[in-house]
Amino acid sequence: MREFCYWLKESAAIAARALRANKSRAILTTLGIVIGIMAVATTMTVSNGLGNNFEESISSVGSDVLYVSRMPWIITGDFFRYRNRPNIKFDESEALSRRLKSARAVNPSTGTARNVKYRSNVLENAIVIGTTEAQMMMSSGVPEFGRFISAVDVHSKKFVCVIGSEIRESLFGGIDPLQRDIKIGRHSFRVIGVMEKQGGGGFFGGPNFDRQIFIPITSFNKAYGGSRRDFTIAVKAPSQEGLEEFRYELIGEMRGIRGLKPTEEDDFSINSMDSLMNAYNTVMGVVLVIGLIITSFSLFVGGIGVMNIMLVSVTERTKEIGIRKAIGARRRMILTEFLFESCGICTIGGAIGLALSYGVAALIDKLVMPAAVSLPVIMIAIGVSFAVGIVSGLMPAMRAATLDPIKALQYE
Repeated sequence: MREFCYWLKESAAIAARALRANKSRAILTTLGIVIGIMAVATTMTVSNGLGNNFEESISSVGSDVLYVSRMPWIITGDFFRYRNRPNIKFDESEALSRRLKSARAVNPSTGTARNVKYRSNVLENAIVIGTTEAQMMMSSGVPEFGRFISAVDVHSKKFVCVIGSEIRESLFGGIDPLQRDIKIGRHSFRVIGVMEKQGGGGFFGGPNFDRQIFIPITSFNKAYGGSRRDFTIAVKAPSQEGLEEFRYELIGEMRGIRGLKPTEEDDFSINSMDSLMNAYNTVMGVVLVIGLIITSFSLFVGGIGVMNIMLVSVTERTKEIGIRKAIGARRRMILTEFLFESCGICTIGGAIGLALSYGVAALIDKLVMPAAVSLPVIMIAIGVSFAVGIVSGLMPAMRAATLDPIKALQYE
């Protein structure tokens, strides 16, 4: 064991001396590895950032909520089989609320985009959502100031609104927005609440919840028209565990409301956030694999560069290898020495590439979306660097280890 440790220590020391003796060449050789590791680490970091940002965007919506809509959120197959479906109507939500006794809440909603104005401040294309007081049961978002829409507001068709944090910052700045009137399109609404900051809306990060305005659905229908609009009906299940059974119950009630015959297929869709998240993860998994394959080409090129340099190093040190073998150096010691050298080059390059990816991640975090180099990414980057070093250095190391000492001593 002591001999083995001495052998490894000696091989590492010789490899370190060889790297110090050819600093410029070692630095240039690491460039390909630097670029490759930086590309791989950045790709994984961006992928993780996108996933976390999207998950954060939809985390405020309950996973025990089902959504009845005209179209499925994820369309597979023939699009034209969905486009002629009838819109979900407002009165269908009322019928569903009466018939579906096991539901904890039924909430119809619809939306539009309108410019919002307060005095001279204008915010374009804010998301205006007509909803009911049941919205509070469908998501974890709550008002930071004031209150949310009440049943009285809905029943009385009051022109009141609850605004998102971005709406407040854009229109009011440091002014208290409560009980002030804003123009949503051509209609005036009084602000009764401000939602807490929820995030979202980053790069491929899902909807921006802070740019939304909630108004009573009856007021929405009156101001913007609801007879021809397509609604979405959110239905909260009795429990998360019985969600699938509840889905079938919901489908049966909707088919009854629409008068569908047993032989007719559904002309509506039941969606959930879980299915959206699964579809997103599938897509991002494919994107990540493709991204890693593309960025791996730079690692491949870097590995070829390391191999070539190591072959040159073997050629330059042929006589030295012959002398060492003549005085008793074993093949495994020569092999280990050159493997240490190639792994050292790649590990140094990997460390530099990882440091650069930290800088790129910080820039992305500041300008685009939350992103940070995680511990798994660091471990993978180090492991890949070491693996590239072994693969790239194996052939030169074997060539050095199998040199005939007599021919090596005669080499000029």
